[in-house]
Amino acid sequence: MSAIKTLCNGLWRENPVLILMLGMCPTLAVSTSAKNALGMGLATTFVLIGSNFVISLSRKLIPAKVRIPCYIVIIATFVTIVEQLMQAYAPAELNRALGIYIPLIVVNCIVLGRAEAFASKNGMLSSLMDGLGMGLGFSLALVMLGAVRELIAAGTFFELQLIPNWPGIHLLKTPTGAFLVLAFFLAVINQMKIRKCRLSGQQYEPPAELSCRSCSICNLSDRD
Repeated sequence: MSAIKTLCNGLWRENPVLILMLGMCPTLAVSTSAKNALGMGLATTFVLIGSNFVISLSRKLIPAKVRIPCYIVIIATFVTIVEQLMQAYAPAELNRALGIYIPLIVVNCIVLGRAEAFASKNGMLSSLMDGLGMGLGFSLALVMLGAVRELIAAGTFFELQLIPNWPGIHLLKTPTGAFLVLAFFLAVINQMKIRKCRLSGQQYEPPAELSCRSCSICNLSDRD
């Protein structure tokens, strides 16, 4: 896979939020505004790039039995760096808004997942581009969610008033509002996939992991 293809992969085809449905906790918690979403996205991108690069560089030196603890130590190092940088240079309001979610990047399934699935098996350049692509894809999804929620809730975009005298809809400031906006985005993406299949004369098949055919819950009663 070329470096450019690897970079673009995280932007759309394997977007962490909109396609893989990873990192839902920070996605729903900090996307109350475009500003908060961008801050979280950039912080995660920094950690992804740094950890992917170092893990790829040292993958042959890390014993297989202790690779996960080693990955976590590497990720935690970059999270500490980005946390200290934000405390030193980022606005205090942004630091308060992101709060505990910056340290929690250590256990973000996007970061650890890319370390295990990609960086531990590929070269430094490819891992660097994968981290950048996944980080930008995560940032893009967060900013889109934050922009929609902020616009509907307050009539602003990056704290600039776009709709004067907008009464605001408080629901969009809550986690319930975040779920609704995310559900709308996912519905649009699925409709685009269905339309693309129909135009090509194919029948749309949902991912196997989301199909009832891969679920065994209904068979539990038969075992009793």
